[in-house]
Amino acid sequence: MRIKLTVAYDGTEFRGWARNKGQRTVQSTLKEAVRRVSGEEIEIIGASRTDGGAHAKGQVCHFDCSKLPPEKWSYALNKVLPPDIRIMKSIRVPDDFSSRFSAIDRFYRYRILVGKPDPMRERFAHYYGRELNLDLMKQAASYLVGDHDFLAFTEELESSVTNTRRVLYSVDVRQVRDEVWVDIVGTAFLRGMMRRMSGAILEVGRGYRDVVEVSRLLQPEERLKYQWPVVLPAKGLCLMKIRYGRHPRDHRDLTHGFDQETF
Repeated sequence: MRIKLTVAYDGTEFRGWARNKGQRTVQSTLKEAVRRVSGEEIEIIGASRTDGGAHAKGQVCHFDCSKLPPEKWSYALNKVLPPDIRIMKSIRVPDDFSSRFSAIDRFYRYRILVGKPDPMRERFAHYYGRELNLDLMKQAASYLVGDHDFLAFTEELESSVTNTRRVLYSVDVRQVRDEVWVDIVGTAFLRGMMRRMSGAILEVGRGYRDVVEVSRLLQPEERLKYQWPVVLPAKGLCLMKIRYGRHPRDHRDLTHGFDQETF
């Protein structure tokens, strides 16, 4: 049977999601935990390949195994997993469910700490420590919504990635106490895309970049005229939620080169 896991983790000590020989990654840690519980080598398929140091509250993955009832997997895996990763929920899904290709959209949050230094939060937020112009940041964010070529907002793409168009449904900026949150929902994301978009919005908020430049960086004929935005540290980034429909289906045809996703 196919099992869907909802996973939360503190990404500080992980080198990202994707398995990488000799590195501690979320995927390899989960794979080893499933092996210890089931006694079998089972492939774990994730919905999003988060960056090294990035966190998750709602990562999703799936695997095929019939060793345990679906609802027992969360308890069994949490018994053998390290404390910086936890299974929040385990359920059975249809055999054609794909944690990656059945997703409708993904919700990421980037946190910027604008108040006093706080060691209890700086593991999970980028510290800036000064007031930002929230109105200009919101204006910059509005340019990013829609179907665009996001090449100027990516980092170190593999040569196999030829399509850099993606669809963003919402880009919201708000201040919550002494933090500024950049919340972005989209079909899929390219490598470094969330952190460079957040970097552009931060640069506008601190007065370093003109707000209209964000729009021009989305235009292939204009983007080489400007310095591309800074890529903010991964520690401020969290994958909050991945949404699936009531009857999940393959959405690759809707997501502009989804098979080349690098997250």
